Amino acid sequence: MTAIQICALIILILLVGLTYWAGYRGGLIDGRVEGIDEGMAIQQSDNSQTVRNLELSLDQARDHHKQLYIHYERALAASKLGESERQTLLAIAEKLRIAAETFAAFRTGKKLERDAIALREQALAMAALLEPTEQEAAA
Repeated sequence: MTAIQICALIILILLVGLTYWAGYRGGLIDGRVEGIDEGMAIQQSDNSQTVRNLELSLDQARDHHKQLYIHYERALAASKLGESERQTLLAIAEKLRIAAETFAAFRTGKKLERDAIALREQALAMAALLEPTEQEAAA
């Protein structure tokens, strides 16, 4: 082998080594970048799952708030009922008592009598709820 061939062989070996080293370093950098991207995607996925869970909780809280507001409106409307409504319920209860006694006179009116008595009891219970208490009278 001549000196030129030996130098060419050394240069060829160096070029192959440099090419291998450049490929190794490029692959290492690409792998690192890909790993960082994958880690960020996993973190973003976890964050999006958390956001979805929080949005679901917010929707549930809104629904619960709507239900509570509906109950509040009903309670507010019920609290506005007063003495005139109580007197009306007592009058209804009296009419139902008369109807129950009338139905009791008929042989086929037993079911109607029971229904009238049950409705009378409900009307009396509602009237009792509307009856002003001593604390309200003191206020």
